[in-house]
Amino acid sequence: MLLVLCGCETWSLTLREERKLRVFGHMVLRRIFGPRRDELTRECRRLHNEELNGLYSSPNIVRVIKSRRMRWAGHVARMGEEKGGIWSWWGNRREGDHWGDLSVDGWII
Repeated sequence: MLLVLCGCETWSLTLREERKLRVFGHMVLRRIFGPRRDELTRECRRLHNEELNGLYSSPNIVRVIKSRRMRWAGHVARMGEEKGGIWSWWGNRREGDHWGDLSVDGWII
């Protein structure tokens, strides 16, 4: 799961993508915990989402992503221009200079 979350601090997720991530997380947990044998019928069955949540006590993948995004936003907000924070490479927002000088040798790139 850690590999899936690499760089998730910068993702902007739609509801559809959040749902797909939840489905993926449940699929991985089903693979880890495997099928369960029903006590009465002695048949193997897949674990339901509620059972998976009970077995795996960590928060779901979407909650982890949102938590990491908030933590990253806090780090960026505390950075000053002297440390190369986000505002230093976006330019001065009050002047509308978001991109700086985009011309090279008279050509706009």
